[in-house]
Amino acid sequence: MTLESEEQAATSEPEFEALARQALPLYGLDADSDVTLINHSENLTYRIDAADGKSVLRVHRPGYQTRESILSEIAWMKALQEQAGVQTPQAIAGADGEPLQTMPGTDGRYCVRFAWIDGELPKETDALDELLDPFEQLGEITARLHEHVRNWQTPPGFTRQCWDFDGTIGAAPIWGSFRLCPVLGPAAHSLLDRTVDVMQRRLDAYGDGPNRFGLIHADLRLGNLLIHSGNVRVIDFDDSGTSWFGYDLGAALSFMEDRDDVPALVGAWVRGYRRNAALSAAEETELTTFIILRRLVLLGWIGSRAESDLAQEMQDGFAQGTCAIAEKYLQQFG
Repeated sequence: MTLESEEQAATSEPEFEALARQALPLYGLDADSDVTLINHSENLTYRIDAADGKSVLRVHRPGYQTRESILSEIAWMKALQEQAGVQTPQAIAGADGEPLQTMPGTDGRYCVRFAWIDGELPKETDALDELLDPFEQLGEITARLHEHVRNWQTPPGFTRQCWDFDGTIGAAPIWGSFRLCPVLGPAAHSLLDRTVDVMQRRLDAYGDGPNRFGLIHADLRLGNLLIHSGNVRVIDFDDSGTSWFGYDLGAALSFMEDRDDVPALVGAWVRGYRRNAALSAAEETELTTFIILRRLVLLGWIGSRAESDLAQEMQDGFAQGTCAIAEKYLQQFG
């Protein structure tokens, strides 16, 4: 089960196609261009087949990202491709020459058109031996992004959300508080609160110096990679922001955190990562904290959407699994 499961359920809703067609004139595209909804999560993402070829249109959810933060995302993707050799979808300017458009007749929705990049998603499977190589690739490309950030001077006005303690599970969680998940009982709340206390102490000691904390993708899992002729390409930077670099490992294991073979997957990711960047023993040890941190962020995402079919389908099992992971974490660090 992934975040995309709910997205696919909405592909037949005609108002989504109508929304995309409102954006076509902003790019000088023919109104009869083929429009296909391919993703519906925080935003709406479409494949556009027009006279000038294939492209991707992203219609932003109102209130999630500001104009400045979207332009900052576009700037980092451009810098990664030009300076680090990491292929990413590049923004296509609208008819007015600007990469970010505001859709007329909407509640202030922004949209961005991206150039199409070819590639296939790595296969997600239950078989460990089929995941080890993809996880090594994932670790390797993650390190390339982190090394770029450590040496990149962000342009003036650059701003992205912050996935620090407050922004993940603290006072102002971006995706909602896990504490609001309706299926958590008193015992589960007590367990998770104790877990969070230990996590906060460890993260305070771990620190947020520039070698450990900076701009990250924040959703760098197999579903956001494309493989083409042996080259790894990275997509979907909408959640990118500042956080601990180790949080990208937590994101890599999204919805897989309770697998028995997680240590082997982490080992593969670490091997790939160390091909392009240093990772100390202390940083490797703390990856366990970032796995449970991401899991709690996802529980908050589910809890804040309790009315959705996906949340209602997932929340019982996901909450129970989260508590089991928390118990193991406390056994190790509590």
